[in-house]
Amino acid sequence: MRVPSSDGVELAVFELGGSGSPILFSHATGFHGRCYQPMASELTDVARCVAFDYRGHGDTPRPPAEIDWQRYGDDATAMATWLAEQVGEPIVAFGHSMGGACLLMAAHREPSLFRRIVAFEPIVFPPFEHAESSEFESPMVASARRRRTSFQSLDEAIANFASKPPLNAFTPEALEAYVRHGFALEPDGSVRLKCSPDTEAGTFATGGLHDTWDRLPEIATDVLVISGRLQEMSPSMIAAQVAERLPNGRYLQRDDLDHFGPMTHPVECAAIVRAEFG
Repeated sequence: MRVPSSDGVELAVFELGGSGSPILFSHATGFHGRCYQPMASELTDVARCVAFDYRGHGDTPRPPAEIDWQRYGDDATAMATWLAEQVGEPIVAFGHSMGGACLLMAAHREPSLFRRIVAFEPIVFPPFEHAESSEFESPMVASARRRRTSFQSLDEAIANFASKPPLNAFTPEALEAYVRHGFALEPDGSVRLKCSPDTEAGTFATGGLHDTWDRLPEIATDVLVISGRLQEMSPSMIAAQVAERLPNGRYLQRDDLDHFGPMTHPVECAAIVRAEFG
């Protein structure tokens, strides 16, 4: 299934199970929609779970243009519009990291789309922290550029990621979902990373440049902002302030989680979403 966005992009859309009112899953930088299958599997008894891939991630191609987070915002808006129109009512959405920021962009543009947003450590920095966020992102940019892009098989890729942080902390199901749907099968049987190192690195590098922080007071949507335990130089340090700036924002800190909580603790994260879905 495909949903049109800006620049001729056709977003890849995935049904993760369930029926009834939907929950839209909005993924983090370098990930893809089906990474959240383990979370969704905990929610299919109460909701229709839908995910998608942002441009340059998973099965959605990146157009020949510079990376601009506002275009990721286009993708989130297009998906939320499509889903809300399909069901005839505002939707609930869960966004992780970049995905949380993009849902907030969409809520600012089209307030009627959302009944509620659950944003897990959204990448929304105040202007005065742009320099600091660049320092935070530099190791991530460098790491992304060094990302290994191919393996002889899916099993080799899974074994590789299972042996080193942060993916070694993922549940087996989350790790398998990340690899199985994040790599493309080549004719010789090898596998290639779908999200290129250049796309991932460029997304990290520009994460502090969008103006969503300034728009937060204008977003009327009910938003639960979640952080894991507070860690220096991470989005957890700013999450409470994001919630405070939102007119209908609430804040939840979970010291049992870190930035990868949806993959390391999908059952616990799904329970939070379940409570917000009612």
